[in-house]
Amino acid sequence: MKKLLGLLLGMTLFALLLIFNLKVVHAAPAAAQEKGNAAADNSTALTIYNQNFFVAREHVPLDLQPGVNQAEYAGIAAHLEPDSVILRDPNGHALQILEQNYRNDPVSPEMLLSFYEGKTIDFVVGRNADGSDITQKGKIIRSGYASPNYINGYPQQASSQPIVEVDGVLRFGLPGQPVFPALSADSILKPTLNWLLQTDTAGKFNAEISYVSGGMNWQSDYNVVVQDQPGNKTDLLDMIGWITMRNFSGKTFEDAKIKLMAGDVNKIQEPALAGRAYGAALAVEVDAAAPVVREKAFDEFHLYTLQRPTTLRDAETKQVEFVRATGIHAQRLFIYDGAHTDQYAYYNPEQIRQDVNYGTVSNPKVWVMEEFKNAESNHLGMPLPKGKLRFYRRDTDGHLEFVGENTIDHTPKDETIRVFTGNAFDVTGERKRTSYRVDSNQRWMDESFEIRLRNHKKDAVEVRVVEHLYRWTNWKLTEQSADSRKTDAQTIEFPVTIAPDGEQVITYTVHYSW
Repeated sequence: MKKLLGLLLGMTLFALLLIFNLKVVHAAPAAAQEKGNAAADNSTALTIYNQNFFVAREHVPLDLQPGVNQAEYAGIAAHLEPDSVILRDPNGHALQILEQNYRNDPVSPEMLLSFYEGKTIDFVVGRNADGSDITQKGKIIRSGYASPNYINGYPQQASSQPIVEVDGVLRFGLPGQPVFPALSADSILKPTLNWLLQTDTAGKFNAEISYVSGGMNWQSDYNVVVQDQPGNKTDLLDMIGWITMRNFSGKTFEDAKIKLMAGDVNKIQEPALAGRAYGAALAVEVDAAAPVVREKAFDEFHLYTLQRPTTLRDAETKQVEFVRATGIHAQRLFIYDGAHTDQYAYYNPEQIRQDVNYGTVSNPKVWVMEEFKNAESNHLGMPLPKGKLRFYRRDTDGHLEFVGENTIDHTPKDETIRVFTGNAFDVTGERKRTSYRVDSNQRWMDESFEIRLRNHKKDAVEVRVVEHLYRWTNWKLTEQSADSRKTDAQTIEFPVTIAPDGEQVITYTVHYSW
Protein backbone atom coordinates (compact mmCIF):
# COMPACT_ATOMS: atom_id res chain seq x y z
CA MET A 1 0.00 0.00 0.00
CA LYS A 2 2.83 2.44 0.85
CA LYS A 3 4.48 1.70 -2.48
CA LEU A 4 1.19 2.37 -4.29
CA LEU A 5 0.69 5.70 -2.45
CA GLY A 6 4.28 6.73 -3.23
CA LEU A 7 3.79 5.87 -6.89
CA LEU A 8 0.55 7.93 -7.08
CA LEU A 9 2.21 10.88 -5.32
CA GLY A 10 5.15 10.79 -7.73
CA MET A 11 2.85 10.71 -10.76
CA THR A 12 0.88 13.67 -9.40
CA LEU A 13 4.03 15.73 -8.85
CA PHE A 14 5.25 14.85 -12.34
CA ALA A 15 1.92 15.96 -13.86
CA LEU A 16 2.01 19.28 -11.97
CA LEU A 17 5.57 19.95 -13.10
CA LEU A 18 4.64 19.12 -16.69
CA ILE A 19 1.69 21.54 -16.61
CA PHE A 20 3.84 24.27 -15.03
CA ASN A 21 6.55 23.80 -17.67
CA LEU A 22 4.00 23.97 -20.48
CA LYS A 23 2.67 27.27 -19.08
CA VAL A 24 6.18 28.71 -18.86
CA VAL A 25 7.05 27.56 -22.39
CA HIS A 26 3.87 29.09 -23.81
CA ALA A 27 4.08 32.28 -21.73
CA ALA A 28 7.61 33.13 -22.84
CA PRO A 29 6.80 33.26 -26.58
CA ALA A 30 3.65 35.30 -25.80
CA ALA A 31 5.69 37.86 -23.85
CA ALA A 32 8.31 37.93 -26.58
CA GLN A 33 5.60 38.38 -29.23
CA GLU A 34 4.07 41.26 -27.24
CA LYS A 35 7.48 42.95 -26.99
CA GLY A 36 8.04 42.37 -30.70
CA ASN A 37 4.67 43.92 -31.57
CA ALA A 38 5.53 46.99 -29.52
CA ALA A 39 8.89 47.30 -31.26
CA ALA A 40 7.28 46.74 -34.67
CA ASP A 41 4.78 49.58 -34.23
CA ASN A 42 6.06 51.94 -36.93
CA SER A 43 3.05 54.24 -36.89
CA THR A 44 3.48 57.99 -36.56
CA ALA A 45 2.35 59.47 -33.25
CA LEU A 46 1.65 63.11 -32.39
CA THR A 47 0.96 64.79 -29.06
CA ILE A 48 -0.37 68.29 -29.74
CA TYR A 49 -0.37 70.94 -27.01
CA ASN A 50 -2.71 73.91 -26.95
CA GLN A 51 0.31 76.21 -26.68
CA ASN A 52 1.33 76.06 -30.37
CA PHE A 53 3.79 73.18 -30.28
CA PHE A 54 3.75 69.39 -30.57
CA VAL A 55 5.82 66.28 -29.94
CA ALA A 56 6.20 63.86 -32.86
CA ARG A 57 7.32 60.26 -32.93
CA GLU A 58 8.26 58.89 -36.36
CA HIS A 59 10.41 56.11 -37.77
CA VAL A 60 13.49 56.40 -39.97
CA PRO A 61 14.75 53.42 -42.03
CA LEU A 62 18.48 52.94 -41.46
CA ASP A 63 21.01 50.58 -43.05
CA LEU A 64 24.17 50.73 -40.94
CA GLN A 65 27.58 49.13 -40.97
CA PRO A 66 29.81 48.69 -37.90
CA GLY A 67 31.63 51.95 -37.20
CA VAL A 68 30.75 55.46 -38.36
CA ASN A 69 27.81 55.89 -40.77
CA GLN A 70 26.17 58.81 -42.54
CA ALA A 71 22.36 58.97 -42.48
CA GLU A 72 19.71 61.54 -43.23
CA TYR A 73 15.99 62.10 -42.74
CA ALA A 74 14.37 64.37 -45.34
CA GLY A 75 10.94 65.83 -44.65
CA ILE A 76 11.28 66.77 -40.98
CA ALA A 77 8.98 69.49 -39.59
CA ALA A 78 9.95 73.00 -40.68
CA HIS A 79 9.81 74.45 -37.14
CA LEU A 80 11.82 71.72 -35.44
CA GLU A 81 13.70 72.41 -32.22
CA PRO A 82 16.92 70.59 -33.20
CA ASP A 83 18.16 70.19 -29.64
CA SER A 84 15.01 68.20 -28.79
CA VAL A 85 15.75 65.34 -31.21
CA ILE A 86 15.98 61.82 -29.73
CA LEU A 87 17.06 59.03 -32.11
CA ARG A 88 17.08 55.45 -30.86
CA ASP A 89 16.59 51.85 -31.92
CA PRO A 90 13.39 50.44 -30.29
CA ASN A 91 15.04 46.99 -30.25
CA GLY A 92 17.80 48.26 -27.99
CA HIS A 93 20.80 48.29 -30.32
CA ALA A 94 23.49 50.77 -29.34
CA LEU A 95 23.23 53.93 -31.48
CA GLN A 96 25.35 57.02 -30.81
CA ILE A 97 24.93 60.36 -32.61
CA LEU A 98 28.39 61.80 -33.20
CA GLU A 99 27.10 64.81 -35.16
CA GLN A 100 23.70 66.19 -36.16
CA ASN A 101 23.01 68.87 -38.79
CA TYR A 102 19.61 70.43 -39.40
CA ARG A 103 19.03 72.18 -42.72
CA ASN A 104 15.89 74.21 -43.32
CA ASP A 105 16.72 75.91 -46.63
CA PRO A 106 14.75 73.95 -49.26
CA VAL A 107 15.53 74.91 -52.83
CA SER A 108 13.50 77.75 -54.37
CA PRO A 109 13.61 79.59 -57.72
CA GLU A 110 15.38 82.51 -56.02
CA MET A 111 18.00 80.20 -54.53
CA LEU A 112 18.61 78.45 -57.86
CA LEU A 113 19.09 81.82 -59.52
CA SER A 114 21.81 82.57 -56.99
CA PHE A 115 23.59 79.34 -57.96
CA TYR A 116 23.75 80.54 -61.58
CA GLU A 117 24.88 84.12 -60.99
CA GLY A 118 27.32 85.11 -63.75
CA LYS A 119 26.04 82.31 -66.01
CA THR A 120 23.67 82.29 -68.98
CA ILE A 121 20.46 80.21 -68.85
CA ASP A 122 17.28 79.94 -70.91
CA PHE A 123 14.04 81.75 -70.08
CA VAL A 124 10.63 80.66 -71.44
CA VAL A 125 9.00 83.81 -72.86
CA GLY A 126 6.09 82.30 -74.80
CA ARG A 127 4.77 79.34 -76.78
CA ASN A 128 4.73 78.50 -80.48
CA ALA A 129 1.60 77.45 -82.33
CA ASP A 130 2.64 73.80 -81.99
CA GLY A 131 2.89 74.18 -78.20
CA SER A 132 6.67 74.26 -78.00
CA ASP A 133 8.42 76.81 -75.80
CA ILE A 134 9.84 80.07 -77.08
CA THR A 135 13.06 80.65 -75.14
CA GLN A 136 15.46 83.53 -74.77
CA LYS A 137 18.92 83.46 -73.26
CA GLY A 138 19.81 85.75 -70.41
CA LYS A 139 22.84 86.18 -68.18
CA ILE A 140 22.07 86.41 -64.47
CA ILE A 141 23.91 89.45 -63.12
CA ARG A 142 22.16 89.47 -59.73
CA SER A 143 19.72 86.82 -58.50
CA GLY A 144 18.02 88.97 -55.87
CA TYR A 145 18.26 86.13 -53.37
CA ALA A 146 19.62 86.74 -49.87
CA SER A 147 20.19 84.09 -47.22
CA PRO A 148 17.43 84.23 -44.61
CA ASN A 149 18.06 85.81 -41.23
CA TYR A 150 16.89 83.60 -38.39
CA ILE A 151 14.88 85.35 -35.69
CA ASN A 152 13.86 83.20 -32.72
CA GLY A 153 14.85 80.16 -34.76
CA TYR A 154 12.59 80.89 -37.74
CA PRO A 155 13.74 82.20 -41.15
CA GLN A 156 12.92 85.79 -42.09
CA GLN A 157 13.45 86.00 -45.84
CA ALA A 158 14.97 89.11 -47.42
CA SER A 159 15.39 89.66 -51.18
CA SER A 160 15.96 92.29 -53.85
CA GLN A 161 15.02 92.62 -57.50
CA PRO A 162 17.04 90.38 -59.87
CA ILE A 163 19.09 91.85 -62.76
CA VAL A 164 19.38 89.89 -66.04
CA GLU A 165 21.42 90.83 -69.13
CA VAL A 166 19.48 90.15 -72.38
CA ASP A 167 21.03 91.02 -75.77
CA GLY A 168 23.58 93.26 -74.06
CA VAL A 169 20.94 95.22 -72.13
CA LEU A 170 20.44 95.01 -68.37
CA ARG A 171 16.89 94.34 -67.22
CA PHE A 172 15.43 94.51 -63.73
CA GLY A 173 13.25 91.47 -63.25
CA LEU A 174 13.15 88.16 -65.08
CA PRO A 175 12.37 88.13 -68.81
CA GLY A 176 10.41 84.90 -68.41
CA GLN A 177 10.24 81.60 -66.58
CA PRO A 178 13.82 80.43 -65.87
CA VAL A 179 14.87 76.97 -67.06
CA PHE A 180 17.62 75.54 -64.84
CA PRO A 181 19.95 72.89 -66.25
CA ALA A 182 20.19 70.93 -62.97
CA LEU A 183 20.07 71.16 -59.21
CA SER A 184 23.29 71.77 -57.38
CA ALA A 185 24.72 68.87 -55.39
CA ASP A 186 24.14 70.77 -52.16
CA SER A 187 20.42 71.46 -52.75
CA ILE A 188 17.67 69.98 -50.60
CA LEU A 189 13.97 69.83 -51.40
CA LYS A 190 12.67 69.48 -47.83
CA PRO A 191 13.96 70.33 -44.33
CA THR A 192 16.51 67.63 -43.58
CA LEU A 193 18.39 66.12 -40.64
CA ASN A 194 21.86 64.68 -41.32
CA TRP A 195 23.70 62.46 -38.84
CA LEU A 196 27.03 60.84 -38.27
CA LEU A 197 26.11 57.67 -36.36
CA GLN A 198 28.32 55.24 -34.45
CA THR A 199 27.19 51.65 -34.01
CA ASP A 200 28.77 48.27 -33.34
CA THR A 201 25.94 46.29 -34.95
CA ALA A 202 25.28 46.12 -38.70
CA GLY A 203 21.83 45.74 -40.17
CA LYS A 204 18.65 47.33 -41.47
CA PHE A 205 16.04 48.54 -39.01
CA ASN A 206 13.55 51.34 -38.36
CA ALA A 207 14.96 53.79 -35.86
CA GLU A 208 12.56 55.87 -33.80
CA ILE A 209 12.92 59.65 -33.87
CA SER A 210 11.14 61.90 -31.39
CA TYR A 211 11.26 65.70 -31.37
CA VAL A 212 9.53 68.92 -30.35
CA SER A 213 8.39 71.36 -33.01
CA GLY A 214 6.31 74.50 -33.30
CA GLY A 215 3.61 75.17 -35.86
CA MET A 216 0.77 72.98 -34.59
CA ASN A 217 -2.07 73.83 -32.23
CA TRP A 218 -5.48 72.68 -31.08
CA GLN A 219 -8.45 74.26 -29.37
CA SER A 220 -11.88 73.24 -28.18
CA ASP A 221 -15.15 74.92 -29.11
CA TYR A 222 -18.57 74.29 -27.65
CA ASN A 223 -21.89 74.94 -29.36
CA VAL A 224 -24.70 75.21 -26.81
CA VAL A 225 -28.40 75.27 -27.72
CA VAL A 226 -30.69 76.72 -25.04
CA GLN A 227 -34.12 75.07 -24.93
CA ASP A 228 -37.07 77.23 -23.96
CA GLN A 229 -38.65 76.33 -20.62
CA PRO A 230 -41.77 78.54 -20.25
CA GLY A 231 -42.55 79.29 -16.63
CA ASN A 232 -39.37 77.55 -15.45
CA LYS A 233 -36.50 79.33 -13.74
CA THR A 234 -33.93 76.93 -15.19
CA ASP A 235 -32.72 76.38 -18.75
CA LEU A 236 -32.03 73.09 -20.49
CA LEU A 237 -28.89 73.03 -22.61
CA ASP A 238 -27.72 70.76 -25.42
CA MET A 239 -23.94 70.86 -25.95
CA ILE A 240 -21.70 69.66 -28.76
CA GLY A 241 -17.94 70.07 -28.27
CA TRP A 242 -15.45 70.15 -31.13
CA ILE A 243 -11.70 69.76 -31.15
CA THR A 244 -10.00 71.81 -33.87
CA MET A 245 -6.43 70.91 -34.89
CA ARG A 246 -4.34 73.24 -37.05
CA ASN A 247 -1.14 72.10 -38.74
CA PHE A 248 1.32 74.73 -39.97
CA SER A 249 4.43 72.69 -39.27
CA GLY A 250 5.46 72.44 -42.93
CA LYS A 251 4.90 68.67 -42.91
CA THR A 252 2.04 66.25 -43.57
CA PHE A 253 1.60 63.39 -41.09
CA GLU A 254 -0.01 60.30 -42.64
CA ASP A 255 -2.23 58.02 -40.54
CA ALA A 256 -0.96 59.46 -37.28
CA LYS A 257 -2.05 58.43 -33.82
CA ILE A 258 -2.97 61.77 -32.24
CA LYS A 259 -3.16 62.80 -28.60
CA LEU A 260 -4.11 66.24 -27.35
CA MET A 261 -2.65 67.59 -24.12
CA ALA A 262 -4.81 70.03 -22.13
CA GLY A 263 -3.40 72.09 -19.31
CA ASP A 264 -0.89 74.81 -18.61
CA VAL A 265 2.35 72.98 -19.45
CA ASN A 266 5.40 75.11 -18.73
CA LYS A 267 7.10 75.70 -22.09
CA ILE A 268 9.51 78.47 -23.08
CA GLN A 269 7.68 79.79 -26.12
CA GLU A 270 9.21 81.76 -28.93
CA PRO A 271 6.96 84.59 -30.15
CA ALA A 272 7.54 84.08 -33.86
CA LEU A 273 4.66 81.64 -34.35
CA ALA A 274 2.16 83.46 -32.16
CA GLY A 275 0.94 85.78 -34.88
CA ARG A 276 0.66 83.27 -37.72
CA ALA A 277 -2.68 83.25 -39.53
CA TYR A 278 -4.59 80.00 -39.74
CA GLY A 279 -6.24 78.53 -42.87
CA ALA A 280 -9.58 77.13 -43.89
CA ALA A 281 -11.48 74.53 -41.89
CA LEU A 282 -11.94 70.88 -42.85
CA ALA A 283 -14.57 68.82 -41.07
CA VAL A 284 -14.41 65.01 -40.97
CA GLU A 285 -17.21 62.50 -40.62
CA VAL A 286 -17.30 60.68 -37.28
CA ASP A 287 -18.80 57.40 -36.13
CA ALA A 288 -21.59 58.21 -33.69
CA ALA A 289 -21.67 54.68 -32.33
CA ALA A 290 -18.30 54.94 -30.58
CA PRO A 291 -16.50 57.79 -28.82
CA VAL A 292 -14.19 59.61 -31.20
CA VAL A 293 -12.02 61.00 -28.41
CA ARG A 294 -11.17 59.41 -25.06
CA GLU A 295 -9.99 61.42 -22.07
CA LYS A 296 -7.73 60.46 -19.17
CA ALA A 297 -5.72 62.22 -16.46
CA PHE A 298 -2.00 62.42 -17.17
CA ASP A 299 0.40 63.86 -14.60
CA GLU A 300 -1.14 67.25 -13.68
CA PHE A 301 -2.87 67.59 -17.04
CA HIS A 302 -5.51 65.81 -19.13
CA LEU A 303 -4.86 63.81 -22.28
CA TYR A 304 -7.44 63.40 -25.05
CA THR A 305 -6.78 60.56 -27.51
CA LEU A 306 -8.35 60.25 -30.96
CA GLN A 307 -9.60 56.69 -31.24
CA ARG A 308 -8.53 56.14 -34.84
CA PRO A 309 -5.48 57.25 -36.84
CA THR A 310 -5.97 60.26 -39.07
CA THR A 311 -3.96 62.17 -41.67
CA LEU A 312 -3.10 65.74 -40.73
CA ARG A 313 -1.91 67.62 -43.81
CA ASP A 314 0.26 70.70 -43.82
CA ALA A 315 -1.76 73.96 -43.71
CA GLU A 316 -4.88 71.95 -42.83
CA THR A 317 -7.51 72.52 -40.16
CA LYS A 318 -9.25 69.34 -38.97
CA GLN A 319 -12.16 69.00 -36.57
CA VAL A 320 -13.58 66.07 -34.60
CA GLU A 321 -16.42 65.89 -32.11
CA PHE A 322 -15.37 65.01 -28.56
CA VAL A 323 -18.36 65.68 -26.32
CA ARG A 324 -22.12 65.54 -26.82
CA ALA A 325 -24.59 66.10 -23.98
CA THR A 326 -28.30 66.88 -23.74
CA GLY A 327 -30.58 67.96 -20.92
CA ILE A 328 -27.96 69.99 -19.03
CA HIS A 329 -29.68 71.97 -16.27
CA ALA A 330 -28.55 75.58 -16.19
CA GLN A 331 -29.64 78.80 -14.57
CA ARG A 332 -29.83 82.14 -16.31
CA LEU A 333 -28.58 84.92 -14.07
CA PHE A 334 -29.28 88.65 -14.28
CA ILE A 335 -26.56 90.62 -12.48
CA TYR A 336 -26.47 94.37 -11.98
CA ASP A 337 -23.09 95.85 -11.05
CA GLY A 338 -24.01 99.52 -11.11
CA ALA A 339 -20.72 101.27 -10.23
CA HIS A 340 -18.96 102.23 -13.44
CA THR A 341 -15.32 102.44 -12.28
CA ASP A 342 -13.32 101.23 -15.30
CA GLN A 343 -11.73 104.64 -15.80
CA TYR A 344 -10.18 104.42 -12.29
CA ALA A 345 -8.33 101.15 -12.84
CA TYR A 346 -4.98 102.74 -11.94
CA TYR A 347 -6.20 104.06 -8.55
CA ASN A 348 -4.65 102.78 -5.33
CA PRO A 349 -6.79 102.29 -2.16
CA GLU A 350 -5.87 105.73 -0.79
CA GLN A 351 -6.97 107.45 -4.02
CA ILE A 352 -10.25 105.53 -3.99
CA ARG A 353 -10.97 106.73 -0.48
CA GLN A 354 -10.06 110.36 -1.14
CA ASP A 355 -11.69 110.93 -4.55
CA VAL A 356 -15.17 112.36 -3.82
CA ASN A 357 -16.54 111.41 -7.25
CA TYR A 358 -15.26 107.83 -7.29
CA GLY A 359 -18.10 105.36 -8.06
CA THR A 360 -20.75 108.00 -8.83
CA VAL A 361 -20.99 107.19 -12.58
CA SER A 362 -23.85 104.76 -13.19
CA ASN A 363 -23.70 101.67 -15.39
CA PRO A 364 -27.16 101.09 -16.95
CA LYS A 365 -26.45 97.58 -18.26
CA VAL A 366 -27.68 94.39 -16.59
CA TRP A 367 -25.48 91.39 -17.37
CA VAL A 368 -26.92 88.08 -18.57
CA MET A 369 -24.97 85.01 -17.46
CA GLU A 370 -25.48 81.27 -17.90
CA GLU A 371 -24.44 78.98 -15.04
CA PHE A 372 -24.30 75.18 -14.97
CA LYS A 373 -22.36 72.46 -13.17
CA ASN A 374 -19.96 70.18 -15.02
CA ALA A 375 -21.13 67.08 -13.19
CA GLU A 376 -22.11 63.56 -14.25
CA SER A 377 -25.47 64.06 -12.53
CA ASN A 378 -25.96 67.00 -14.92
CA HIS A 379 -25.17 64.88 -18.02
CA LEU A 380 -21.57 66.14 -18.23
CA GLY A 381 -18.77 65.31 -15.76
CA MET A 382 -15.90 65.29 -18.27
CA PRO A 383 -12.85 67.56 -17.79
CA LEU A 384 -13.44 70.31 -20.34
CA PRO A 385 -10.39 71.96 -21.97
CA LYS A 386 -10.43 75.72 -22.32
CA GLY A 387 -12.26 77.08 -25.32
CA LYS A 388 -15.13 79.15 -26.63
CA LEU A 389 -18.80 78.58 -25.74
CA ARG A 390 -21.32 79.75 -28.34
CA PHE A 391 -24.93 79.98 -27.22
CA TYR A 392 -27.91 79.56 -29.56
CA ARG A 393 -31.65 79.74 -28.91
CA ARG A 394 -34.39 78.42 -31.18
CA ASP A 395 -36.85 81.03 -32.49
CA THR A 396 -40.57 80.40 -32.88
CA ASP A 397 -39.99 79.59 -36.58
CA GLY A 398 -37.58 76.82 -35.55
CA HIS A 399 -34.40 78.60 -36.61
CA LEU A 400 -31.42 78.76 -34.28
CA GLU A 401 -30.32 82.30 -33.45
CA PHE A 402 -26.94 83.22 -31.96
CA VAL A 403 -27.39 84.82 -28.51
CA GLY A 404 -23.85 85.24 -27.19
CA GLU A 405 -20.47 83.64 -26.61
CA ASN A 406 -17.59 83.63 -24.18
CA THR A 407 -14.58 81.55 -23.22
CA ILE A 408 -13.96 79.14 -20.37
CA ASP A 409 -10.68 78.04 -18.83
CA HIS A 410 -9.72 74.39 -18.24
CA THR A 411 -12.60 73.15 -16.09
CA PRO A 412 -12.37 69.94 -14.02
CA LYS A 413 -15.41 67.78 -13.44
CA ASP A 414 -17.83 68.81 -10.67
CA GLU A 415 -16.89 72.49 -11.04
CA THR A 416 -19.43 75.22 -11.82
CA ILE A 417 -19.21 77.12 -15.11
CA ARG A 418 -20.52 80.68 -15.24
CA VAL A 419 -20.17 82.67 -18.47
CA PHE A 420 -21.25 86.16 -19.50
CA THR A 421 -23.35 86.04 -22.69
CA GLY A 422 -24.41 89.68 -23.13
CA ASN A 423 -26.45 92.54 -21.70
CA ALA A 424 -30.19 92.35 -21.11
CA PHE A 425 -32.29 94.48 -23.47
CA ASP A 426 -35.48 94.77 -21.38
CA VAL A 427 -33.95 94.93 -17.89
CA THR A 428 -32.10 98.13 -16.97
CA GLY A 429 -30.51 99.62 -13.90
CA GLU A 430 -29.76 103.04 -12.48
CA ARG A 431 -27.51 103.84 -9.53
CA LYS A 432 -26.97 107.20 -7.86
CA ARG A 433 -25.43 108.49 -4.68
CA THR A 434 -27.92 110.23 -2.41
CA SER A 435 -25.71 111.25 0.53
CA TYR A 436 -22.02 111.72 1.26
CA ARG A 437 -20.43 112.80 4.53
CA VAL A 438 -16.79 112.60 5.59
CA ASP A 439 -14.86 113.67 8.67
CA SER A 440 -11.16 113.31 7.93
CA ASN A 441 -10.16 114.35 11.46
CA GLN A 442 -12.34 111.68 13.04
CA ARG A 443 -11.47 109.25 10.24
CA TRP A 444 -14.95 108.20 9.13
CA MET A 445 -17.18 108.46 6.07
CA ASP A 446 -20.88 107.80 5.40
CA GLU A 447 -22.16 107.16 1.87
CA SER A 448 -25.73 106.39 0.73
CA PHE A 449 -26.96 105.02 -2.60
CA GLU A 450 -30.25 104.43 -4.40
CA ILE A 451 -30.48 101.67 -7.01
CA ARG A 452 -33.47 101.41 -9.38
CA LEU A 453 -34.13 98.34 -11.49
CA ARG A 454 -36.80 98.26 -14.20
CA ASN A 455 -38.18 95.17 -15.92
CA HIS A 456 -39.90 95.65 -19.29
CA LYS A 457 -40.35 91.93 -19.91
CA LYS A 458 -43.64 90.03 -19.77
CA ASP A 459 -42.25 87.73 -17.08
CA ALA A 460 -40.82 88.44 -13.66
CA VAL A 461 -37.04 88.36 -13.38
CA GLU A 462 -34.65 87.85 -10.49
CA VAL A 463 -31.65 90.17 -10.42
CA ARG A 464 -28.58 90.03 -8.21
CA VAL A 465 -27.52 93.57 -7.35
CA VAL A 466 -23.77 93.62 -6.68
CA GLU A 467 -22.32 96.49 -4.62
CA HIS A 468 -18.61 96.98 -4.00
CA LEU A 469 -17.79 98.69 -0.70
CA TYR A 470 -14.60 100.09 -2.13
CA ARG A 471 -13.85 103.12 0.07
CA TRP A 472 -12.02 101.21 2.83
CA THR A 473 -11.62 97.77 4.38
CA ASN A 474 -13.44 98.70 7.63
CA TRP A 475 -17.16 99.15 6.91
CA LYS A 476 -20.65 98.33 8.14
CA LEU A 477 -24.14 98.84 6.76
CA THR A 478 -26.11 101.23 8.95
CA GLU A 479 -29.26 101.19 6.79
CA GLN A 480 -30.60 98.93 4.05
CA SER A 481 -34.05 98.63 2.47
CA ALA A 482 -33.65 94.93 1.64
CA ASP A 483 -31.71 91.98 2.98
CA SER A 484 -28.19 91.54 1.61
CA ARG A 485 -25.50 88.91 1.83
CA LYS A 486 -21.74 89.35 2.02
CA THR A 487 -19.88 87.59 -0.82
CA ASP A 488 -16.34 88.68 0.05
CA ALA A 489 -14.46 91.19 2.22
CA GLN A 490 -15.73 94.21 0.27
CA THR A 491 -18.72 92.98 -1.75
CA ILE A 492 -22.39 92.50 -0.95
CA GLU A 493 -25.37 91.29 -3.00
CA PHE A 494 -29.07 92.19 -2.89
CA PRO A 495 -31.33 89.54 -4.46
CA VAL A 496 -34.29 91.29 -6.08
CA THR A 497 -37.40 90.00 -7.87
CA ILE A 498 -38.96 92.47 -10.32
CA ALA A 499 -42.53 92.02 -11.51
CA PRO A 500 -43.43 92.25 -15.23
CA ASP A 501 -43.26 95.91 -16.31
CA GLY A 502 -42.30 96.69 -12.72
CA GLU A 503 -39.60 98.54 -10.81
CA GLN A 504 -37.68 97.82 -7.63
CA VAL A 505 -35.75 100.35 -5.55
CA ILE A 506 -32.92 99.48 -3.16
CA THR A 507 -31.33 101.94 -0.77
CA TYR A 508 -28.51 101.51 1.70
CA THR A 509 -25.99 103.50 3.76
CA VAL A 510 -22.47 102.32 4.52
CA HIS A 511 -20.21 103.68 7.28
CA TYR A 512 -16.42 103.55 6.77
CA SER A 513 -13.73 104.11 9.41
CA TRP A 514 -9.95 104.11 9.22
